Amino acid sequence: MNMHLSPQDPEVRAQLERDSIESFEDTRARRRKTRLIVLASVLAVAAFIGFLVWKANAPKPSTPPAAPPSVTVLVPGAASVADRVAATGTIHARRDMPVGVAGEGGMISAIRVEAGQYVSKGQVLAEIDSAVQRAQLQQLQASVLQAQADARLAQSELDRAQALVSRGFISKADIDRRTATRDSARARVSVAQAQVREMQERLNRLAIRAPEAGLVLQRMVEPGQIVSPGSGALYRVAAGGQLELRAQVAEQDMPGLAVGQAATITPVGSGNRYAGSVWLLEPAIDPQSRQGVARIALPRAEELRAGGFAAVVVEGAQAQRPLLPQSAVLTDRDGTYVMVVGADNVVKRVAVGTGQVTPQGVAILSGLTGRERVVQSAGAFLNAGEKVTPKLAAPAAQPATAG
Repeated sequence: MNMHLSPQDPEVRAQLERDSIESFEDTRARRRKTRLIVLASVLAVAAFIGFLVWKANAPKPSTPPAAPPSVTVLVPGAASVADRVAATGTIHARRDMPVGVAGEGGMISAIRVEAGQYVSKGQVLAEIDSAVQRAQLQQLQASVLQAQADARLAQSELDRAQALVSRGFISKADIDRRTATRDSARARVSVAQAQVREMQERLNRLAIRAPEAGLVLQRMVEPGQIVSPGSGALYRVAAGGQLELRAQVAEQDMPGLAVGQAATITPVGSGNRYAGSVWLLEPAIDPQSRQGVARIALPRAEELRAGGFAAVVVEGAQAQRPLLPQSAVLTDRDGTYVMVVGADNVVKRVAVGTGQVTPQGVAILSGLTGRERVVQSAGAFLNAGEKVTPKLAAPAAQPATAG
C-alpha cells in the first residue's frame, strides 16, 4: 500500500522546516570557518613580512676592525761588493784603416801582401800597372835634358856677348835680350823638372801602400782587377795591430764602469780567458736598445780575431752596497723598485738601481742606504700607502766580500 506525504501535513511541514534550518546553519558554519582560515592566512603572511622587514632594519652587531696584514721586512745594511759588469760584444780593430786608390787607378798588376800579415808604414800592399806612366816619365826626363841644354847654350851666348860689350861690338840692348833668353831657358828647365816630379808622384801613387804599421785584416782586390779612386777600400789595416772588444752594456750598468778597469775576455767557443782593460766609454746610449758601448783593449792573441764574438766581465772597485734577496726586488713598466715600510708602518714604493746578482743577493746601486725596512717578499701584493704590521726577519750571515 503506497502512502503519499503531503506538505500540508503538519509533521511533514515541521520536518521540512527543520531540514531547512539545519542546512542553513551548516552553510553559515562553513562560511564562517572559511573566513577564519583566510584571515589566519593573511595574518600569518603579514606577520612573516613584518618579521622580514624588522630583520632587515634591525641594527647589526658591530664587527671589530681587521688588523693590518703582517709582512716580513729586513734591514739590509751594507756589504763590501766588487762591482762586476758582464756583457757581450764584437771584436773590432781599435783603429780600422781602409786603404784605397789615391791616384789615377788602373789594372792591378801585383799583390804584395795577404790578410793576416803585419806590415810597416809605407810598405807596398799591391801595385797598379804603370807602363804608360813610366813612358811618360821618360819623355819628361828627356824634356829636362833638352831644357838644360838650351839653358847652357843661352848662358854661353850671354857670356860671349858680355865679353864683347867693352869693345863696343855688342849693345846693351843685345845683352838684355840674351839675358832674358838665358832666364827663359832656365825657367823651362824648372818646368820640365817639376813635370818629372809630378809624374814620379803619380807613379808612386800607383803603388798601394800601408798608411800605418799594423795588421792587415782584409784584402779585397785581385790581380787583373781594374780599380779607381771610386772603387772603395782594397785593404783594411788595424793600425798598430791593436784590437778591441766593443761590449754592449745595459744602460743601468754604464755608471759603474770607468776607464782603466780590468776586464776578462772569453772568445765564443773557447775556454781561454784573456786580460784586457776599459780604454773608452762611448758617451751616447742607443735609444732603441737602451745600451751603451764600452771599448775593451785586447792583447795580441791568435784566437782574438776582428769580427769575432766574445763575452767580457769587467771588475770594478770594492764598494759598500746594500744586498737584497731577489724576492724583494720588483720590476714593472715604470722600472725596478722595492717596497719599504716607513716609521708609521705605511708601505711606500722606492725606485732603485740594481747591480750584479750574486749568490748573496742583488746589489743595490742607488735608492737605498741600507737602513730602511724593506719588504722581503710578497711586495707585489702590497699597495703604496697601505698600513702593515712589520715583522723583522732573522739576520742572515753575509760574507765580507760578495762578488
